[in-house]
Amino acid sequence: MTRPAWMQAAACNGRTALMYPVDAHGQAIAAHICRGCPVIAECLEHALATDERWGTWGGTSEHERRRIRSRRRRVA
Repeated sequence: MTRPAWMQAAACNGRTALMYPVDAHGQAIAAHICRGCPVIAECLEHALATDERWGTWGGTSEHERRRIRSRRRRVA
């Protein structure tokens, strides 16, 4: 599978393990890494489009992405 080009510019590039936290503290660390990321929007949209169920994507947890998907379905 080819990685999208935007992933090269991601703040988490090279720190993949941190982006799959096992607890709230780890999630906070991952979200902090995302905060300054230049491709945070692309990352979140990728996770939503591919129904990514694990890890921190675009500064969001799995639970937060479920809420976003649900909200988008209601609006559509």
